[in-house]
Amino acid sequence: MKILIVHAHPEEQSFCSSLKNTAVDYFTSRGDEVRESNLYQMGFNPVGDQNDFKSLENPDFFKYQLEQVNAWSNDLFVESLKSEMDKLAWCDVLIFNFPLWWFGLPAILKGWVDRVFAMGFVYGNGKGVYDNGVFKDKTAFLTITTGGPEQAYNGGKNGDLDTILFPVQHGMFYFAGMTVLPPFVCFSPARISDEERELELKRYRKFLSEMDKKTPIYTNK
Repeated sequence: MKILIVHAHPEEQSFCSSLKNTAVDYFTSRGDEVRESNLYQMGFNPVGDQNDFKSLENPDFFKYQLEQVNAWSNDLFVESLKSEMDKLAWCDVLIFNFPLWWFGLPAILKGWVDRVFAMGFVYGNGKGVYDNGVFKDKTAFLTITTGGPEQAYNGGKNGDLDTILFPVQHGMFYFAGMTVLPPFVCFSPARISDEERELELKRYRKFLSEMDKKTPIYTNK
């Protein structure tokens, strides 16, 4: 398999980064191909604007989505952005690895989606969505850490985690046609012991080894 891990944590010694490293080691040991987009390490710019394009179709009135369509049709995306699109097109499995910040994606990862899931490339301009999405041959899932404990979410004041993750799992992955597996969630790793964190890494390896057995949240198959 070809695995793309999009990692969004600014500290390489964090537990979130340890989860990413665990996935890299696991897939590599199986002989899979693994590519990373380590967004903070890359200094990835999350802001989608005129600088995404080598030239503009309409320099007098900037409309981002229409310029994305034009850029995809005419090979006008800047190379740094095109390389990320190439990774996405290449992979069989897409993993977003990140800490849950303010009930959503870190800004750098949301910006990656804004810029890489471009209109013309992922959707629009005659391409379908959901069950007719262009990436119906891909599988995706989230690997996340939280600040709050588990009881703060499912039944707690932070709300249902599936609802919190709906914009990503449904509105990004499934929108693009992907099969979406349940997320791996480590609740509040900063509040547990080193021994417990090691058990969480073992639990993640088991999660990865059982990917094929998991019932998808969304699928077009």
